[in-house]
Amino acid sequence: MDKDFQYQFREPEPALADYIESIGMFFNPSDQEKEVVVMPDGRVDLFFSQTGTAPFRTLLLGLETYPEQRSVSPQMRTFVISFKPLGVEYILQQSIASLLNTATSLPDDFWDFGTVDLLDFESFYIKATQKITERLPQKTDARKHQLFELIYTSKGEMSVAELSEKITWNSRQINRYFNRQFGLSLKAFCTILRFRASLEHIAQGKLFPELNFTDQNHFIKEIKKFSGVVPGELFKNQNDRFILVSVLKQR
Repeated sequence: MDKDFQYQFREPEPALADYIESIGMFFNPSDQEKEVVVMPDGRVDLFFSQTGTAPFRTLLLGLETYPEQRSVSPQMRTFVISFKPLGVEYILQQSIASLLNTATSLPDDFWDFGTVDLLDFESFYIKATQKITERLPQKTDARKHQLFELIYTSKGEMSVAELSEKITWNSRQINRYFNRQFGLSLKAFCTILRFRASLEHIAQGKLFPELNFTDQNHFIKEIKKFSGVVPGELFKNQNDRFILVSVLKQR
């Protein structure tokens, strides 16, 4: 781990697991920018951040479909709530179709968070958990819960036709729902989840396909599509550029 760059991520309380993937933070205490690569991972991130004396900011980032290099500014402290798709629909109660590969600013007092909440991760985790719990829906669509359970359990490897058959939901209706709500097709989302599952294997040094890829070339091509590099370079993770890989290696 880069000694000057700090990060911490925790899984949510079990009652929130259908809606939230993790709550975390990262901090660049140095006077130099930190170069990182953000990769598609199937999560929607709600960022609360501040850099030095700059104003407190709240950003909502939509799903991503390609890797992007970004810089973490000197003295930048960011806390993040990472939502699963159901969390976007039922907790945030909005469509993120227009946010594919982009972000939007939210009011600075969103959910009553402010600069003081960025001082301690444990306190932030407790407050975030409370805010999400207060917004848990009383009623949800059982088909959507079943759909996402199958998607995550299969690590994105079930076809749209298989998913449609198992939950008795027309595939065209499912894709219409995905495109309207999240800005991409179900197949595209499943491919991203398969890439995410492959990252867990790569972080363990398994540089050959563990999932249902056609062959090694197909595996390498897909990894490079979503990360920008081949599996071996991902595993080396020079300068901790790939934060997600760094986190997975620590598990």
